[in-house]
Amino acid sequence: MQAIDSPEPAACGTGLVELDREKVVDITPDFEAEAHERISHYPASKRSATLPLLYLWQEEHGYITNQAVHWVADKLELQPINVLEVVTFYPMFKTHAVGKFHLTVCRTLPCALAGSYELRDHLMEQAGIKELDHHGFGMSEDGTFSIEFIECLAQCGSAPIVMVNDSTYEWVDHDKGTAILEKYKSGKGPADEPKSMYPNPLV
Repeated sequence: MQAIDSPEPAACGTGLVELDREKVVDITPDFEAEAHERISHYPASKRSATLPLLYLWQEEHGYITNQAVHWVADKLELQPINVLEVVTFYPMFKTHAVGKFHLTVCRTLPCALAGSYELRDHLMEQAGIKELDHHGFGMSEDGTFSIEFIECLAQCGSAPIVMVNDSTYEWVDHDKGTAILEKYKSGKGPADEPKSMYPNPLV
């Protein structure tokens, strides 16, 4: 199958998010079939399939690119900006490549008061992440771990909160953070059978 051409850069420009315009993937027949199956769940309004299709893309290709936004818009007969506003609203959607294990640390006030900034620095050290870019994102040299802050995860009573991919960990101090990372390093994660903050009931 031919890859979908990425449109002109101005088509998705917001000034707030920079989508990857270089990565262009082949869309397989199986991928197309799965997309149409998910769309079929929303006969009254195809627009309601925006989240399921974005989940599908991210699960298959790792993160949301410029191609992804235009592909979803085309499938649902929307304007690309209608899809982009969904991508930029929900923190579970990634707009750049992340590590095999992506750590997000809550930085809103309850977690900050509980030590989330110091915890972020500790996790960086333990994961071998040496520096952050101007967006506050960092990745280990081997691509195993990446990290960034995230806004409120709605579990303020058990701060600080850390997510590893889709798994959520509560009351994370430095010792627990180290133990969690060791689980993932050894291939035994996720640790403690954590629940997912973002289950996907839409598929």
